[in-house]
Amino acid sequence: MKDVIYITGHKNPDTDSICSALAYAEFKNKSAGLDAIPIRIGDVSRETQFVLDYFGVKKPRFVESLKAQVKDLDMDKVAPVYPETSLKTAWTLMKKNNVKTLPVVDNNDAFIGIVSLSNLTAAYMDIWDNYILAKSNTPFENIVDTLSGNSIHEHKGLENYTGKILVAAMGPDSLKKIMEPGDIIICGNREDTQEAIIEDKASLMIVTGNHDISSAILEKAQKAGCSIITTPYDSFTAARMIIQSIPVRYVMTKEEIVHFKNIDYVEDVKNVMAKTRFRSYPVLDNNNKVLGTISRYHLISQVNKKVILVDHNELSQSVEGLEDAEIIEVIDHHRIADLQTGNPIYFRNEPVGCTASIIASIFFENGIRPSRQAAGLLSSAIISDTLLFKSPTATNFDKLMLNRLAKIADIDVEEYAKEMFKAGTSFAGRSVDEIFNTDFKAFTLLDNKIGVAQVSTMDLEGFAPMKDEMTAYMKGKCEAEKFDLLVLLLTDIIQNGSEVIAVGDKTEYITKAFNVTLENNSAYVPNLLSRKKQVIPPLTAAIEAIK
Repeated sequence: MKDVIYITGHKNPDTDSICSALAYAEFKNKSAGLDAIPIRIGDVSRETQFVLDYFGVKKPRFVESLKAQVKDLDMDKVAPVYPETSLKTAWTLMKKNNVKTLPVVDNNDAFIGIVSLSNLTAAYMDIWDNYILAKSNTPFENIVDTLSGNSIHEHKGLENYTGKILVAAMGPDSLKKIMEPGDIIICGNREDTQEAIIEDKASLMIVTGNHDISSAILEKAQKAGCSIITTPYDSFTAARMIIQSIPVRYVMTKEEIVHFKNIDYVEDVKNVMAKTRFRSYPVLDNNNKVLGTISRYHLISQVNKKVILVDHNELSQSVEGLEDAEIIEVIDHHRIADLQTGNPIYFRNEPVGCTASIIASIFFENGIRPSRQAAGLLSSAIISDTLLFKSPTATNFDKLMLNRLAKIADIDVEEYAKEMFKAGTSFAGRSVDEIFNTDFKAFTLLDNKIGVAQVSTMDLEGFAPMKDEMTAYMKGKCEAEKFDLLVLLLTDIIQNGSEVIAVGDKTEYITKAFNVTLENNSAYVPNLLSRKKQVIPPLTAAIEAIK
């Protein structure tokens, strides 16, 4: 079985984050034979969706958390039983699979209850109740199977047995005194006794020792509506074993069953198990189908999910539950932040304009040619992150990678970039919430909680009607989530500058960092294009200076 590895970018993923995860998954699957799965932890932007549609690639699966889930456990895979299954079959399955509980499902395979070893034990304690087959509506087939019997005659007109179980250990005259119509009689090969059983309207006659049934007896039984089974067992054994033909529906537990869904988090399962004392617990999917069972042992042997981070290395920007996962790689081009790992990992961080450039280099270094789709995704990410090399973060390395990738992707870089930016920068039909969170990142700078969103546009003037609404939205978010400073960069791709909108108690950091005066919470800063290189470092320096 291949190792499953999840590859994810940051929250509010941009084009680099999504495309790098997709392309690096292709590389890992090609080079290492892994089951690398790209995931996302936010919605894709319009720009990114344009890229995915252009190259015919599905967006990564959305994942809320990488916390260990029940489906990640190595659970016991035990086939469920049906309500009509006999106790004997249930017991045999328990011994075979070394379990003490079996799930019970209906004819649509939906979970309806459990049968446990204690249920079976309780049934055997009721062996003195010789009406138990009647009470449990035990089917004829169960009795034949349990007694390893041979069906000589089955009376089809009888829906269920209503009488008691008797062993014919006396003569016919004595038997008739205690026998009633509908009884189930265990007997030997004495024909006079067999005749008496049939004449007194028994519903079922069980002949032990595998003795043959005469044609005369069979004919009388057919006329009287008495079913006949022969069994190789002696009378004592047959009387003892017939109880095992009871269907599990008669003894199974149907109420107050503690079970788990396969998507439940293991930490929640631990809390439930700590308050209960069951041997094992059924695991169901969303359709109420049984996937297996788990016990406390399985929690001890849990294996954490493996994850590769691309385009970030900061906990606040990463997927929920990262602390419960095993980080095995980081590929990034940002500052090194607060990430910690339990073991040494492959960590590749380079001062280039885009994570996709690093991933493209990894392909070429290993002699692996990316597919046209992967090359197109990586090209798009480089164009987006470097603003087609207008951003100060762009390097010659990014240009070299884009040139090689564009040939594989078969795109004209200039024309494709125009289409991509046009698709991604329009404000038409977009809410302020959607615009602000398209590419938002939170940072902790010298104990200050600061959030910076960036939106690229080819039409800065088109944002003017939305400015007041955006400012109000940002103030609400800043107060609700307790940010010291919240910033929105509206980056004009054509003019090579950004309008900076800032709210919060520490807006003086913006004044100090960019030497501007905020009017109505905003100011235009020429040549400001990069959040990573032109915003975070100056803000950090401004905070240090003011402190």
